Amino acid sequence: MQFIFEEEQLLFQDSFRNFLQKECTPDKVRALWDTETGRSPELWAKLAEMGVLGLLAPEAHGGLGMSEVDLVLLLEETGRVALPEPVLETAAVGIPLLRDLGATALAERWLPAAAAGEAILTVGHAANPLVTDAHVADLLLMQSGDEIHAVESDRVELERQPCNDGARRLFRVSWSPSSETCVASGAEAERLLAATLDRGALASAAQQLGLGHQMVKLAVDYACEREQFGKAIGTFQAIKHMLASVQVRLEFARPVVYRAASSVAADAADRALAVSHAKAAASEAAVLAAKTALQVHGAIGYTWEVDLHMWMKRAWALDQAWGTRAWHRARIADAILDGEGPAPTFGYSGPA
Repeated sequence: MQFIFEEEQLLFQDSFRNFLQKECTPDKVRALWDTETGRSPELWAKLAEMGVLGLLAPEAHGGLGMSEVDLVLLLEETGRVALPEPVLETAAVGIPLLRDLGATALAERWLPAAAAGEAILTVGHAANPLVTDAHVADLLLMQSGDEIHAVESDRVELERQPCNDGARRLFRVSWSPSSETCVASGAEAERLLAATLDRGALASAAQQLGLGHQMVKLAVDYACEREQFGKAIGTFQAIKHMLASVQVRLEFARPVVYRAASSVAADAADRALAVSHAKAAASEAAVLAAKTALQVHGAIGYTWEVDLHMWMKRAWALDQAWGTRAWHRARIADAILDGEGPAPTFGYSGPA
């Protein structure tokens, strides 16, 4: 199958990349690490104004009514700049789950607000024991067994958990499920939760592509400047080979991620297989990029003053989010070896 993005999609990506390069510089990201919330309301409002937050929301609720094929390129750009804002949680996962719940009153209240940047959504899923950005979320869509509950922020208690990525805020959420908060249960909830897992894994994979690309760029730039034995270390064959190997791994992962976006957008029968392939491939490439970039930089790559650590830590964090590489490889193996072909989730529920 030949897969080519349309001109409008590529133009949107270019425009978004230029925007982020101006609005989300390394200095601004580093500064947000020290703030109470780690988030910028001003930047969030600008993301909404561009239509990024409401891209998957229906037009009837103030969104653009587009698909994951359109969003995947933008998510890649958020990884390229290590954007700290909860675009993944709200735009890629929360809004489509809220849309698909079919709870009219809930959707009418929250979808327009989320698309306009006036409300932040986050999702508590069994794949992620800790909830990202629960401290700034106005509505939390939480899993409880085979049920999904819509819980407003004033009805939860949060306990912040440590994370090596200073821009990533993780919380243990305490709350009380009730018939009032339950919005889906049984087989319908399981179907929605499976789709949510795949959207989260896809979004993480797309961000990993951007992270990997930027870490290679940082390593190349450093290798061109750092001299040893009177020569730039970038002229050494060993350095060239390491960086080339990472770039090849990233380029091989890219079409896999784009293929997964198409499968998610079409709700294809092999959606879970495509997503697991994408998450495993992109995470492996990003983690290799982090390792290689750190080798090129040497010990200085760990220091606060060098920008590399922000991308490395995000890559390590996303490697564990929405299913580890081991979990996704096991899900692929289960699909191949059980002889039943690619079902929506393969009936797989192995350990994360």
